[in-house]
Amino acid sequence: MARRISLRQFQENLARRLAEARTGDRRTLLGVEAGDENWLIDLTDTGEILPVPPLASVPLTRSWFRGIANVRGSLYGVIDFSCFHNGAPIVPAGRARLLLIGSRHGVNSALLFSRTTGLRSVDEFEPDDSAADDRPWIAATVRDMWDRRWHRLNVRTLLADPAFLEAGSSSR
Repeated sequence: MARRISLRQFQENLARRLAEARTGDRRTLLGVEAGDENWLIDLTDTGEILPVPPLASVPLTRSWFRGIANVRGSLYGVIDFSCFHNGAPIVPAGRARLLLIGSRHGVNSALLFSRTTGLRSVDEFEPDDSAADDRPWIAATVRDMWDRRWHRLNVRTLLADPAFLEAGSSSR
């Protein structure tokens, strides 16, 4: 009979294994999709990835602020990352996932993504200077071997950006 472990133990073990893997395979990026955009996030800036729990709506907030999620007793503000970039809202079901970010920066935020695409290596991408992007939280734009465009997310810049921090609706 298989030994039963708690979800927390499993996640801690997975986090430890990911940390050990960073020194070997160099797959240091997490690939995610937000609407029709592909994003890469450094593993050092990521937290837990989980299916979308029930969300408590918050009145008088922008459309991209989807609500509050309770994750094991801690509250996280949930941002629809596609809607934040003026894309189509993400349905918080099926393959959609929450990525808890900001805990190491003292911010309980969770980004809602359409789906995760797995761990990636920096070596899989080439710089793409063909299109300028004025979003300050984009560290770089790159292309993979299938010529798909990916944006590297600078989490620290995103968490400090006034556009991200102002979730309150402008029509009060």
